[in-house]
Amino acid sequence: MAVTGAALEPAAPTDWLRDQGLSGAVVQFNGQVRDEQGRVEALHLEHYPGMTETVLRTIVEWAADKWQLNGVWVVHRIGTMAVAEDIVQVAVSASHRQDAFAACAFIMDLLKTRAPFWKKELIDGDWVWVQARQSDAEVAAAWLQRALGREPS
Repeated sequence: MAVTGAALEPAAPTDWLRDQGLSGAVVQFNGQVRDEQGRVEALHLEHYPGMTETVLRTIVEWAADKWQLNGVWVVHRIGTMAVAEDIVQVAVSASHRQDAFAACAFIMDLLKTRAPFWKKELIDGDWVWVQARQSDAEVAAAWLQRALGREPS
């Protein structure tokens, strides 16, 4: 797990998760900067150093407790990014695809709502903070209820 200001390499998670046939599935998600129908010129992300990495580790631990995983890759960018650049990579390897798909979605959905990242978009030459979406919080809460049987403290 890492937080970086450097550009993300698309093949890095798959290469890192190669395990000589131990896993039957590798599921990878790459989140990218959207142009929001041509409105967004750039995206800037900030984070809380130290706390961010701790939260990411906790989310991965929760996933590993729920699903049988062989490997997990989580890298999130910070700084300013252009449209179409990768913001985040989440990849999971497991013996079976169901565990890999579920764990990857769980990690991404919780990362989006629990990790202390703040983002702003450049729109018409002005930076505008992006507000959290209630629908994202609801999805994360449902995952936590299903995966952990409770909302964590």
